[in-house]
Amino acid sequence: MKIQTALLSVSDKTGIVEFAQALAQRGVRLLSTGGTARQLAEAGLDVTEVATHTGSPEILDGRVKTLHPKIHGGLLARRDDPTHMTTLDEQGIAPIDLLVVNLYPFRETIAKPDCTFGDAVENIDIGGPAMLRAAAKNHGTPAGGVTVVIDPADYSRVLADIDGPTGQPSYALRLELATKVYAHTAAYDGAIAAYLSSLATAEPAQAEAPARSTWPRTLTVQVKQQQELRYGENPHQAAAFYVDQPVKPGLLGSYRQLQGKELSYNNIADADAAWECARSFQGSACVIVKHANPCGVAIGDTPLLAYQQAFKTDPTSAFGGIIAFNRPVDEATAQAISNQFVEVLLAPGYSSEALAVFAAKKNVRVLEIPQGNAQNAFDIKRVGGGWLVQDPDIHQMGSEDFKVVTELAPTEQQMLDLRFAWRVAKYVKSNAIVFVGNGMTLGVGAGQMSRIDSARIASIKAENAGLSLAGSAVASDAFFPFRDGLDVVVDAGASCVVQPGGSIRDDEVIAAANERGIAMVFTGIRHFRH
Repeated sequence: MKIQTALLSVSDKTGIVEFAQALAQRGVRLLSTGGTARQLAEAGLDVTEVATHTGSPEILDGRVKTLHPKIHGGLLARRDDPTHMTTLDEQGIAPIDLLVVNLYPFRETIAKPDCTFGDAVENIDIGGPAMLRAAAKNHGTPAGGVTVVIDPADYSRVLADIDGPTGQPSYALRLELATKVYAHTAAYDGAIAAYLSSLATAEPAQAEAPARSTWPRTLTVQVKQQQELRYGENPHQAAAFYVDQPVKPGLLGSYRQLQGKELSYNNIADADAAWECARSFQGSACVIVKHANPCGVAIGDTPLLAYQQAFKTDPTSAFGGIIAFNRPVDEATAQAISNQFVEVLLAPGYSSEALAVFAAKKNVRVLEIPQGNAQNAFDIKRVGGGWLVQDPDIHQMGSEDFKVVTELAPTEQQMLDLRFAWRVAKYVKSNAIVFVGNGMTLGVGAGQMSRIDSARIASIKAENAGLSLAGSAVASDAFFPFRDGLDVVVDAGASCVVQPGGSIRDDEVIAAANERGIAMVFTGIRHFRH
């Protein structure tokens, strides 16, 4: 059962002219719609408009054009059922053997900052999904069936099979493409459902999309597999990496790997933590992460200076770590990094000389991530039998949000250090205590059940690295419930502290700060990170 008739109607025109030309050369009749038909005709191809084929004109501004028995009958008739084929003959319906369709760009439309509700609705495809589902349903049996294609990357595979002995794609390919279709239409419907569910319950204005008022009753998440991973957190766990469609620039999922071994589950998790921290800084910054926690963070006039200061914080933990920069990496920085063992490097770019340095270390994974301010729409955490969903922690603190609560106010330099420490603490697992000085971390205490223990660990880390905490600034990701935690950081050398406040014992802690002669600032914002 050779392919005799193909219907082509695509929003993504990549390679469609060349594919249609190849089909025409093999004697396939071409049907098409709208812009696709015009493009094929302009290329000199003999193409029949769907309206001519059905005898029914497009109506309702193109909302109805392929919803017709001559289209769906041609797609759905079973080739191995004599009754079906007789019905086609009686109704004057020609079988459609190949369907090439991709859908209106709904996701791309709603991603535009100026997208209106009307724009979104008009980009909900109706006829396309109906044809795709019909063709995929009738992908047939080994004896024959409809071939359906949504991805230009599959054009060459279809042609190769057509040129085979049977003159049609194999059953294995038809089944694979049909499966791909249902995943595609499910994702498409999911994107529409997510968009509509996110709207306010009030009647939407025709000009503007209403803002979200509450979380949707049904949350649809559609992601695409980027790669299967060697294993998960541990070798006995299978794992894969999935990304949003499309991935927005600036997010880790938009990375391009320039060299090195395949990324592992832990590599990706740690790389995300490092990248998110690094890109939160305005000036040149370097972040070194180990086991999802920053073990060294610094800002500097150059990436090299930032790296050197970040490395000083905890050289032991930096071994085998993940290093992220928010500026392109040059040769001098690459040479310095090459002296340590590093698993993954992330930056918005690399000089050719820097890449030449890393090329000598073939196992180092070098990732390039395009600059961008995109943020995830929400965070998800899996729990037994359910999901926890929340807004991402992207709160930006302004200078006016730092409220001095002690008799002693921070100096200008202390305030700079407090802001730096507060920014870093946001990316440290709770309970988090971060000592800093002059734009670099001095000691980091993370993930302890007791805030006092985090403070003690941070000071021990600093001592082990040979760093003095005298005059340092300290950030605590949540309030000090008692004065004892404050006393520990002051005993270690802290001269000023930033914390959210909000404890029933705030007055006691403030009094302790005044007693110890340090400055303290409240932010009113907590940064738990579990």
